[in-house]
Amino acid sequence: SFLPRIAMSEIEKLRFLTPELAFKVSEKVGTPAFAYSADYFKKQANEALQFPNAYGLTVRFAMKACPNAAILKLFNSMGLHFDCSSVFEVKRAMAAGAKPEQCSLSSQELGVGFEELVTLGVKINCCSILQLEKFVAKCPGKELGLRFNPGLGSGGTGKTNVGGPSSSFGIWHEFADKCKEIAEKGGCKVVRVHTHIGSGSDPAVWRHTSGISIALCEKFPDVATLNLGGGYKVGRMSNEKGTTLSTDCAVVKEVFEEFAAKDGRKLHLEIEPGTYLVANAGCLVSEVHDIVKTGTDQGKTFIKLDSGMTDVLRPSLYGAQHPLVIVPKDAARADQREKYVVCGHCCESGDLMTPAPGDPETLSERELCKAEPGDLCVIEGSGAYCSSMSTKNYNSFPEAPEVMIVNGEVHVIRNRQPPAEIWQHEVPLPAGVL
Repeated sequence: SFLPRIAMSEIEKLRFLTPELAFKVSEKVGTPAFAYSADYFKKQANEALQFPNAYGLTVRFAMKACPNAAILKLFNSMGLHFDCSSVFEVKRAMAAGAKPEQCSLSSQELGVGFEELVTLGVKINCCSILQLEKFVAKCPGKELGLRFNPGLGSGGTGKTNVGGPSSSFGIWHEFADKCKEIAEKGGCKVVRVHTHIGSGSDPAVWRHTSGISIALCEKFPDVATLNLGGGYKVGRMSNEKGTTLSTDCAVVKEVFEEFAAKDGRKLHLEIEPGTYLVANAGCLVSEVHDIVKTGTDQGKTFIKLDSGMTDVLRPSLYGAQHPLVIVPKDAARADQREKYVVCGHCCESGDLMTPAPGDPETLSERELCKAEPGDLCVIEGSGAYCSSMSTKNYNSFPEAPEVMIVNGEVHVIRNRQPPAEIWQHEVPLPAGVL
């Protein structure tokens, strides 16, 4: 049977760890464990803070990507604000030291108690007409933002596309006049327009999408801020091209200047990078637990890890591609190569680390360093939407620890979950019920 492979000139390499540091992580907290680079976080944050803008910029970390308090504190110290996707994320950001006014809530679910957050100074972007009606009822006279679906979008897969007619995110752009009417009746000012399209690395696409977004501001005379969201393409695999903010997005500044010349308003720009800031700043250090073979001529060689969808779900969910690097116990094997299908530790056929690109249903081989049980396997590109978006506790596997590498030293920023915590909130039925 045909088994696709990822086309690349050579096998993937470690990004910020060395083999010695990978084993140091393993020795300190065991495997699997997430490892992050403080230096890489800082580099990406500094690049985001230089995003081309005409009249001021606020960079909001999309904290759902990786919300560990140590990471939130680091970005807070650099002047970043926070994009929160639930009232609970707002509370989590504030618990890590963020001020309420640094937090912006754009949520599929405008949760209970949002009005209390507004009173504290949290900024709310209403993402549906019902949310707007709730806001006006509970927060009359307050300022708000509106998140619009501008009618188009882009994403790495159909599941990650958050714009266009097939997306539920945001208020459909043709309902802008209705939103204006609802806000005015409640005495509320619309001061922010928010869109989230995800525009890759093509400057022409950036001009088009930011132009559509800024046109929505014309309908709301009090709007002073336009938030273009995030979705900036990051190349996790060595053969993938990412967005270069300074050049690919330079046209955004021009669009804002053109709007100011026409309308008179100098709009403040907000962006909400998540993946861009943290994806390649993190990896998962796991161990080769077993190696099995099936059949003969048509058989496959499988590496079984001590991690999987309980830590990195993206391959199973999207067919996402992550670099895999075998770190052998015996350095003499470093130049030996073999093809493998890599799978996780769950009793689940979909727990796969090497699906075909964009197709989680299809097995794919990778050429890796010849592996043996006890070697490490580092899953690169795991800084975004991995520790925060896993099937934690499936098969009752505990949540993995997290460490941050600072000046070559390994610092624990989350301990491994004690197994008893998995079932600690379970409540027995009363005696005699069964």
